[in-house]
Amino acid sequence: MATGRSIVTKPPPGEYHQSVRPVSVNHRPRGADARPLNARLRLLIWPAAIALTTILAYVPAMRGGFIWDDESHVTQSPVLWERNGLLHIWVRPSSIPQYYPLTHTSFWLEYRLWGEQRPAGYHVTNILLHAANAVLLGVVLGRLGLPAAWWAALVFALHPVHVESVAWISERKNVLSTLFYLLAAITYLRFTESADRPGRWRLYAGSFVLFACALLSKTVTASLPAALLLAIWWKNGRVRWRDVAPLLPFFIVGAVMGLVTAHIEVHHVGAEGEEFDFSPAQRILIAGRAVWFYAWKLLWPVNLTFLYERWHVDSAELWQWAFPAAAVAMIGALLLARRRIGRGPLVAALFFGGTLVPALGFFDVYPFRYSFVADHFQYLASIGPIALAAAVVHGLGTRLRWPILPLAAVPAALAVLVWRQASVYETDETLWLDVLSKNPKAWLAHSRLAAIEHQRGDFDRAIEHLERSLTMHPRSAWAHCEYGIILNRRQQWAEAEKHLRRAIELNPKHAGAHSALGYNLVRQNRPTEAQEHMTRAVELAPHDSDAWTNLGLLHQRYGRFAEAAQCYRQALAANPRNELARQRLASLPQMR
Repeated sequence: MATGRSIVTKPPPGEYHQSVRPVSVNHRPRGADARPLNARLRLLIWPAAIALTTILAYVPAMRGGFIWDDESHVTQSPVLWERNGLLHIWVRPSSIPQYYPLTHTSFWLEYRLWGEQRPAGYHVTNILLHAANAVLLGVVLGRLGLPAAWWAALVFALHPVHVESVAWISERKNVLSTLFYLLAAITYLRFTESADRPGRWRLYAGSFVLFACALLSKTVTASLPAALLLAIWWKNGRVRWRDVAPLLPFFIVGAVMGLVTAHIEVHHVGAEGEEFDFSPAQRILIAGRAVWFYAWKLLWPVNLTFLYERWHVDSAELWQWAFPAAAVAMIGALLLARRRIGRGPLVAALFFGGTLVPALGFFDVYPFRYSFVADHFQYLASIGPIALAAAVVHGLGTRLRWPILPLAAVPAALAVLVWRQASVYETDETLWLDVLSKNPKAWLAHSRLAAIEHQRGDFDRAIEHLERSLTMHPRSAWAHCEYGIILNRRQQWAEAEKHLRRAIELNPKHAGAHSALGYNLVRQNRPTEAQEHMTRAVELAPHDSDAWTNLGLLHQRYGRFAEAAQCYRQALAANPRNELARQRLASLPQMR
């Protein structure tokens, strides 16, 4: 960047939009004070309209409750209420589901406002972050000189494929990381435009800090430096060393955080086992098909669901190779045609595919246990195709002089779809019932509905769902464990033991199954075996308050009161709200 050349110069030769004046909301010409007041006010119309329509479209999400995974992120997360919770979020990765400390810091702060009884507050925050992302996207695209930048931002705000990221509280990591990603991009673009100006390197430092914040919210944003280089190539037709050099620190810190996330995903989250045992050829097949799946959902966003069917992958079936082959062929065709149609389509495709890489199957992520695709995986990646589509439609509309009303019907239709899809997230039950209506093979939906019925005390309905789940997926350790816990409550000890042992056979690291089996064996008066499994449970999950409580109950039952007291203290340290542990601790003879 030694020359100080701005990457936001006139659009490159051969681009379809070269005759269109760049859209920018940040450049004020000399003598800006002479600009008519109404002209400056018009700059606020698009951001205001985008924010308002986004909020209105997502009203049903504000009425939503907590759903799957929200318990581990919010309602049952000890770090949100324990004394040193905020410190643990940053220095103890195992204390949170994934090491995204800035995301969990936002939950920690909100917990002081909303607690665990008012989910509306968390939902409103997600919606406002999404609206802000859409506005910032308009600023970024406008700074790059893309025509219809604000139309692209509006489509991004109202595209129903993003509902999962906005209406699901746990996906705060998506909307928050994208906010910092776009702020970092804007700041870096200002840095490239500020050659030989005072404070230029402060912009660079600010961009780097914002990028670090994005990574600490979700590491999919590690693709930012590559995206910036794509923008440079799109504008200038080449990438020089002086363009690459300032971004090297971005690449390094992004790679490090990516490796940390990959390690945690496998060894802490649990993305391991036979569900992730794929050959390199199978991973290519998964990636090729997933890319086209996401592109199709952007083009035709119907039958969206929280859990899509996990397709069968077989490298011996030639038709499955058509997906990756078509993806490679498309990139090759766009590369060859770039002089005729411009570099824009190729850049949009590379941005889309490159941003999706962490979720395409080359790296193991926990949701692959249930499905190879999910709407929230393409929240950030969707920017490329949406921007391209907006520019193409704008170009055609300008040439053909299309009236504005038919074009306005598109965001209106998208807003209706967003409203309908957001309504699905009203409760955990409505969510999983919707999944089954669109994906009858979703064994996980039956398992989750079983847990809901279990909490209600309807054991018969819960067992019915579990049996359906196990019929579809007999190797589900979670379903076997849930079945065993329900049978424990029914005091059907022998049958419960079978399911719990099967859960442990399928997943030896299932702490809940070890703890439940230990309780089962205590009730069968087999204390030695019980202690073995309960001890294993607290080894696997040292921050599981219930596991420590169960172990304390075992010691107390057999008169080992000192050991019981220590276990109850550990349970209370993990969860100060564990009233059973508190009561048991107070009941011990030495505590009287």
